Amino acid sequence: MSIGIIGSGAFGTALAISLSHNGPVDLWARSDEHAQAMQADRENKARLPGVTLPDTLTAMSDFDRVASNDILLLAIPMQQIRSVLVAHPAALSERTLVACCKGIELNTGLGPIEVISSVLPGVRKALLTGPSFAHDIARGLPTALTLACDDPDLGRSLQHDLTTANLRLYRTVDVIGAELGGALKNVVAIACGAVIGAGLGDSARAALMTRGYAEMQRMALALGAQPETMAGLSGLGDLTLTCTSEHSRNYRLGLSLGRGERFDPSVTVEGAATAHAVAEKAGKMALDMPITRSVVALLDNELTIAGAMAELLARPLKEE
Repeated sequence: MSIGIIGSGAFGTALAISLSHNGPVDLWARSDEHAQAMQADRENKARLPGVTLPDTLTAMSDFDRVASNDILLLAIPMQQIRSVLVAHPAALSERTLVACCKGIELNTGLGPIEVISSVLPGVRKALLTGPSFAHDIARGLPTALTLACDDPDLGRSLQHDLTTANLRLYRTVDVIGAELGGALKNVVAIACGAVIGAGLGDSARAALMTRGYAEMQRMALALGAQPETMAGLSGLGDLTLTCTSEHSRNYRLGLSLGRGERFDPSVTVEGAATAHAVAEKAGKMALDMPITRSVVALLDNELTIAGAMAELLARPLKEE
C-alpha cells in the first residue's frame, strides 16, 4: 500500500520519516516554497530542524499527486481538517484516511473521525493517536500509539501498513474513546502547565492530572467510550506525557498563563479551542467539569490562577 502524508508540520514530517524507512512516502506541504526547500535541504528546517529526510521521502505541494496514494495520513490541525476535506472531496473520497490530529471542532463539537464522516460519508477512515512527540518519532526513538478503527479488518490492515521499526501500534475499535482521550488530555495539560508556571508545585500538578483524568472519564464514558480505552495509550498514556513535558505546546501555553507571559500566537495549540468546545458540550450534557471550566476562564482572562485554584479548593468535599 502506498502512503501519503497531508501536512508538513513537525508531526506529519516525523511520521513521514518513520514510514519512509518501510518504503516511499509522499509528504504534502501547503507552500510550494516549503516543499522545494525540504527537497533541496533534505530537512524540514521550518518545523523539524536537525533531522535528515530519507531519500525515500518526497516533499511536494501537488495535493492531487499526494492524494493518489492508497493511504493518506491527515497530519493537520483539528480546526483545519474540515476545510481540507471540503476543498478536495474527489481526491480523498476513494482513499483510506487516517486522522492524526487531536481535538474537538469548535463550531460543531465533533472529533476528527466524526468530521471526516460528516464531509465524506462512507469513506474508509481511522485515527492515529497516543503519547508521542514529533522529535522522538523522527529520531527513531521507540513510540507506541493507538490505531482506532471501527472496521476490524481495516484496522488490522492499517496496523500492519503503518507499523515501523520504532513505531508500535495497538489496535482498538473504540473510536469514541480514542478521539476523546486525545482531545481532553490537552485541556488538562494547559491546567497543569499553569500550575507549574505559577509555582504551585508538583503536588498540585499531580492532583490536577488525577482529577483531570476523572473529568476525561466522566465525559468519555457518558458518550459511550470504553473504560479500558481511557486507561490506555490514547487516554492515560497521552495525559501523562502531555502534562509533564515542555515539548507539549498545550503544557507550554499553560506555563505562559501561569507566569503571566505572552505566548506565541503562531503556535497551534489544539487544547485552547478544544477547552471551549468541551465546556460547551459538558454544559449541554449537564456534566460537572470544573477543571475544564477553569481553563476556559483562564484563556478568556476571566479568572486568575489564584482565583482558579481557590475555586477548585473550595468545592464541596466528597468521596474520590
